[in-house]
Amino acid sequence: MALIKSISGIRGTIGGQAGNGLTPPDIIKFTAAYGQWVIANTGKKKIVVGRDARISGEMVRNLVVGTLQSIGIDVVDLGLSTTPTVELAVPDEHAGGGIILTASHNPKQWNALKLLNEKGEFISDSEGQWVLAQAEKTDLEYSEVNDLGSVVYDDTYLQKHIDKVLALPLVDVDAIRKANFKVVIDCVNSSGGIFIPALLKALGVDTVHELYCEPNGEFPHNPEPLPENLVDLSREVLAKKADIGIAVDPDVDRLCFVCEDGSMFGEEYTLVAVADYVLSHTPGNTVSNLSSTRALRDVTEAASCTYTASAVGEVNVVNAMKETNAIIGGEGNGGVIYPESHYGRDALVGIALFLTHLAKKGQTVSVLRASYPAYFISKNKITLTPEMDIDALLAEVEKRYQNQPHSTIDGLKIEFDKQWVHLRRSNTEPIIRIYSEASSETMAENLAQKIISDIKEILSLTE
Repeated sequence: MALIKSISGIRGTIGGQAGNGLTPPDIIKFTAAYGQWVIANTGKKKIVVGRDARISGEMVRNLVVGTLQSIGIDVVDLGLSTTPTVELAVPDEHAGGGIILTASHNPKQWNALKLLNEKGEFISDSEGQWVLAQAEKTDLEYSEVNDLGSVVYDDTYLQKHIDKVLALPLVDVDAIRKANFKVVIDCVNSSGGIFIPALLKALGVDTVHELYCEPNGEFPHNPEPLPENLVDLSREVLAKKADIGIAVDPDVDRLCFVCEDGSMFGEEYTLVAVADYVLSHTPGNTVSNLSSTRALRDVTEAASCTYTASAVGEVNVVNAMKETNAIIGGEGNGGVIYPESHYGRDALVGIALFLTHLAKKGQTVSVLRASYPAYFISKNKITLTPEMDIDALLAEVEKRYQNQPHSTIDGLKIEFDKQWVHLRRSNTEPIIRIYSEASSETMAENLAQKIISDIKEILSLTE
């Protein structure tokens, strides 16, 4: 069992003992602490709640909503929803915040509370620390009977979200309709099974083959949209002679595509392709995190614009986007953030922009993919003893490569012309994650192994 408290929210496995999993006492204390934060920081007693289709979702929802009511907060319950939908609903409802009940790409035994501010954006690390500290206090005072919060059920945000997507100037429904795309979708039996078919219909896509679109929380495969988990989607694209396959994660903020030949477009390239389209019409700055592909930088500089790398984490990407006035940004995990809509990863926005781009290009998905710089990312890790000083270790590696361009805003990233390696400590385990990228898989892996060799040598010298 596990309970993880981080910048991404409160997440854990269902069951077990309090403090060792996401149990009812844990859900209640963190929800109450967050509710107090909302009241203290906004003066508002209104919070939007939505959830994905996880088996534990209804149970967690009941505890969260009841807790908020118990401290005098009114709840707008969106029911089965998506992370970006809740993000859009918070400012529309003039609420003080929002809670999304989803463990994103984690397997079905996990669930989580993702916490939003009154703008519908994730709370900052310092704000999260306040919530965590408050949750450990035992002096919370609950509301008397006449001051309990109310609950309003609102299922209109599916259509409201779609309407907002259709209203984006760069979304061309007529071009998509004329392209007559045949699409296969894999929504991993979560809320995407409700939202994605409705979006595609609104975009004028008449032929949609649904794969795992029953929102029952029974994930048919690991829900993270990685190539090894999308074998069925790839097979179905070929069987149906479809133009494209679309996959989303359980809370519909990550997006990836399968080409018409069954090959993977690559989740790293979701943002690259969408940014290419946006930049071609509205030049501007772009942002992704340090562990994302260099291809976004290449595409951005080809458009004579400026790319910025942020620390890992959606909050950090959004902050960097605001600082640089970026017109698009996101993460290499298939997360597209388009400020014209809102500051949050949104697969619905990504689908609409990508299909418009594809329709206007008049190319197959595989040809479009081949038009972008080819990079390969290798992902490794080194397990260390818990008492190891990881910061000191990274400082030694930095010293060895001090003459190379490098960044220390999040661990250590070292650049070697168009290759790079990024070392960062895990927030939850005594490990260093080592991501490397080069123009071939072999070169990327060799680069990672060179750094791993350096680390082992440093460790041997300190023993």
